[in-house]
This record gives sequence, structure tokens and C-alpha cells, in this order.
Amino acid sequence: MKRSKMMEFGVGLFVLAGILGMVFLGLRVSGLSLGVPQDTFTLQANFANIGGLKSGSRVAMAGVTIGRVSDVALDTEWLDARVTMELDEDLEGKISRDSTASILTSGLLGEQYVGLSVGGDPEMLEEGDTIRDTQQALVLEQLIQQFVSNMTND
Repeated sequence: MKRSKMMEFGVGLFVLAGILGMVFLGLRVSGLSLGVPQDTFTLQANFANIGGLKSGSRVAMAGVTIGRVSDVALDTEWLDARVTMELDEDLEGKISRDSTASILTSGLLGEQYVGLSVGGDPEMLEEGDTIRDTQQALVLEQLIQQFVSNMTND
């Protein structure tokens, strides 16, 4: 049976479209982007302990993803972890100054992310501002260690 060049070309296009689709889905699931810039604004927050939070982790408000963590670094002045977040530009000027940033975990052993809870202050956070009210990550190993040490002391 003789193969036609047109059929081979069609099969090649189909395989190429499948590979591109898998790459696209892989990037979407991992949270990476294809370099399509979105309009964002930057907020920062200092935490005593960030657990396993890393660059690229999501930032959520009311369970909805509103941005990503763009940088995690040590603040040499306060010796805390400084987390820089890139949030959707639509929220600039809508997050109150007394909002709270918490490091949360999706599920028992899931990924860690930053959760924002809005306060009631009439003054709003702007580009480059720092969220002052933060709650550090609950590290499972530390909780287990405290539980075991309390059990042995009783």
C-alpha cells in the first residue's frame, strides 16, 4: 500500500498539534506563563516563617487566585522573610491598609500559598506598599515536635 505525501503531512500536523497542546496544558497546570505580560502591581509582606513558600506560588483572596509570589528573600534589617507579590492590576487601590497576609496550605500536605484577607481601613494599599499584618506558616514538623514533647512531659 502506497502512502501519499498528503496523508503523511496531515499525520505530522496532527502529532505537532498534540505536542503543542500538551506543552500548553503543562504550562497552565504548573502556573507558568508563555511570557504574556499581564498588568500587575506589587505588594510586599514580611513573615517570621514562610515554610515551603517559593517564587511562583499563588496569591489568593476568598479562594480566588489574584496573583503570584514573584520573589522571596531575607530582609537583612529585620531578619524576616520578605515576600514580594505581583497582583492583578484591577485590585490596585482596592485592598485596605489593614489587610492580613497569611501563609496557608492547600490540603494537609499540599502547596503553600499566600492568602489575603481584606480589612476595613478606608486607606488603601498602593504599588510597592507593605502589608504589616502577617501570619506565618504552620510547619507540620514543628507541630508534630510540639505534640510529641508535650506528650513526653505529661
